[in-house]
Amino acid sequence: MTLQQLEYIVAIANYRYFVKAAEACGVTQSTLSLMVKKLEEELDVTIFDRDTHPVELTEIGRKVVDEAQLVLYHYKQLVELTRSEKMLASGELHIGLISTVAPMLIPGIFKYLKESYPNVKLQIQEMRSATIIDQLKKAEIDMGIMMPVVDKELLELPLYHERFFAYVPSADPLASIETFQRGELRNYPLWVMRDGVRLLDKNTLTSGVDYTYEEMYEGSRVGILIQIANENGGITVVPETHIRFLSDEMKRGLRPIINPVPSRVISLVIRKDYIHEKMMNIIVKAVKTCVPAELHEHAVKAEYIKL
Repeated sequence: MTLQQLEYIVAIANYRYFVKAAEACGVTQSTLSLMVKKLEEELDVTIFDRDTHPVELTEIGRKVVDEAQLVLYHYKQLVELTRSEKMLASGELHIGLISTVAPMLIPGIFKYLKESYPNVKLQIQEMRSATIIDQLKKAEIDMGIMMPVVDKELLELPLYHERFFAYVPSADPLASIETFQRGELRNYPLWVMRDGVRLLDKNTLTSGVDYTYEEMYEGSRVGILIQIANENGGITVVPETHIRFLSDEMKRGLRPIINPVPSRVISLVIRKDYIHEKMMNIIVKAVKTCVPAELHEHAVKAEYIKL
């Protein structure tokens, strides 16, 4: 039994002719007749007396049509409820995000919602990527802001794209290097936050593997790593969006990394069954207001994204 079959029998009951009912439903008469016949066979009843002109409902057929009208009414109510929920711009919203985007995004997202959507009660928590994925799947949070993921249960929307730069304290002998080769970074005293802040131990890395920024720095505070490098020497790596937080002196310590230029995409990640379309678009817009326009190149372009 399908909603389409219920729509067909209600249309026949209203129009009293199969031809007119088929025209109203946008199908051929043969298709409509076949679907109604299948419904009668499934229910093991005769809904219409086809020997009368116009057709008449049988006694049991009238009861079936009455119930069908109720089912279709409740279906339309459910669709309307879902549509309203999708467009809702109020209520609680729980977001998990990785720590390396927190300083730049959290203040701006709160500001945007306070000014434009004060009825949204926002709760943001910094998490590791694995925790975000786990809590999304358990529906413990609504959205994640993180590196892209490959997971059949999740949907990602690219928000922005940024490069990485090496940071060298001005007093360090390495400050004489104008450009760092990506593959050679591990040959220098490199401060990372990987299972705690420490100098990178090259012996823990697999030869020939190109480690991502998140694998090396996830959960880190860029400012802390810069401060450690300033106090102890060595270098660290800074995301492009963090540059605006640096002093002019610190900015002079930035060096390009090349061959290839390291970069990352930050995405909004949701469950594939997430329905709050309006809320999703609010956060996409909020994040875009937090980052420079030139970083939007690889982001979603639509002004409004439909689920």
